[in-house]
Amino acid sequence: MISAEEAKKLVRQKLACAHLNERDAEKVADVLVHADLRNVHSHGVLRTEHYVNRLRAGGVNPEAHPVFKETGPVTGILDGDDGFGHVICDMAMDRAMDMAKKNGVGMVTAVNSSHCGALSYFVQKAADEKLIGMAMTHTDSIVVPFGGRAPFLGANPIAYGVPAKHKKPFILDMATSKVAFGKILQAREEGEAIPEGWGVDENGEAATDPYKVASLSTFGGPKGYGLSIIVDVFSGLLAGAAFGPHIAKMYSGLEQKRKLGHYVCAINPSFFTDHNTFLEQMDAMLNELQQSPPAAGVERVYVPGEIEQLHEERNKVHGISIARSVYQFLKSR
Repeated sequence: MISAEEAKKLVRQKLACAHLNERDAEKVADVLVHADLRNVHSHGVLRTEHYVNRLRAGGVNPEAHPVFKETGPVTGILDGDDGFGHVICDMAMDRAMDMAKKNGVGMVTAVNSSHCGALSYFVQKAADEKLIGMAMTHTDSIVVPFGGRAPFLGANPIAYGVPAKHKKPFILDMATSKVAFGKILQAREEGEAIPEGWGVDENGEAATDPYKVASLSTFGGPKGYGLSIIVDVFSGLLAGAAFGPHIAKMYSGLEQKRKLGHYVCAINPSFFTDHNTFLEQMDAMLNELQQSPPAAGVERVYVPGEIEQLHEERNKVHGISIARSVYQFLKSR
């Protein structure tokens, strides 16, 4: 176990050694530890080594200066200058929130970006301001389309954050693949097999050995497949970025700028209904869902994101767990 503050410090030091500026190192560390606090280790500090390798190879601009262009009262484009996606997505959400507070809605596409980490971080930020947050990002081709055996789309996650009055916000953050590829990496780090259905080998056959996984599967068959396309439209095509197999790979060509796109949106409920009533109704909905009769063998009904919130509360006190190999890398000189 390691405290969240120590984990952030170690990540910042590693990124600084790779010549990332202090502001960006702080934000990247914050987003990574946010994921580990929620026990979403696939998007946590285990990513640090890859980021360091890409920085050193020239695939990320360590002194990026993103530029925002307002294109309308509720729209804008953020050019990330090939910096870290964590920083760029955070800036994009800040701009979207500013527009939502003033005009009811804010929508921003980000271009010339890179991997941005857990989307829950950004929608949580909106929900903490009593706004509805939404975020999408495309990723490089790793998911087999429904009915196919060769990868085309990315894991293409989508996230929503909805505020409540007294309850914790509703946070839904999910990949449109069965799992994020980070879970495959985590299984490799921990030397564990994976459940059948998570991924397929190079021949398109189901694999339970994480080292044999060449591609991921969609969740929910054609439904996840359809949502994955939508994510690529919003965060790829709408941002003027590439799609599917034309996106630069994450784990190869480390010297290449990835030019990823993101889409974020913030919505101010007070422009649509009474804000206080909306928040109270969210409280009521969450309470009623949690009080739903559980199925046989199930302790109780949880709402999406609740288990991660409970992990976060506990881990802030007791610390986060990371793989020994990851800790050794963070401590190495």
